[in-house]
Amino acid sequence: MYKRIFITGIGTGVGKTLTAACVTEALQADYWKPVQTGLEEGTDTETVRSLLSNPVSVCHKEVYCLREPASPHLAARLEQTRIDVERVLQQAEIVQPADRWLVAEGAGGLMVPLNEDVFTLDLVARLQAQVIIVAQNYLGSINHSLLTARVLQQSGIPVLGWIFSGDYHTNEDEVVQWSGYPRLGRIPQAARVDRAFVKEQAGKLTITGAH
Repeated sequence: MYKRIFITGIGTGVGKTLTAACVTEALQADYWKPVQTGLEEGTDTETVRSLLSNPVSVCHKEVYCLREPASPHLAARLEQTRIDVERVLQQAEIVQPADRWLVAEGAGGLMVPLNEDVFTLDLVARLQAQVIIVAQNYLGSINHSLLTARVLQQSGIPVLGWIFSGDYHTNEDEVVQWSGYPRLGRIPQAARVDRAFVKEQAGKLTITGAH
């Protein structure tokens, strides 16, 4: 098992990138977003780099940067290319720190297609990474959370636990109970998200399985 953590979400826009920054800061890990889509607002790598304050972490270059804010397989198709998962795996070997954790962030959820044959879930398995699931409360989030947990359970991929983002809701207590995966922490809504906020939230996370 590599020292790799894969940050996935129960959907899009649930706080994966901020969570990835906090986990990276907490572990003084390296950060890597292998596939980036939607470049109008910049990249998640740039965002995470701007939020880290420790002197150790390195933010590695993406393997694919695709303009369209769509699923990777569609964004690649629109640029007349195809995501080569073998190329992603080869790059993982290159960027993996020798003695520290690598935090990889996915695009969307586990069943997001990377190409016509491979889903994000398949990439996680081949990376031999442990998973942190990012969840946020919204109408339908219980279903999305438990579907994510179920597919991970059925795949046999190791899961470190949940990190919840946004305002607290009792739903998250039940999601923890029903899934059997522990709560690693929560990242609240903030008027200002900066290095100080990320450092503070990183210090509150309990990522026990990653030490």
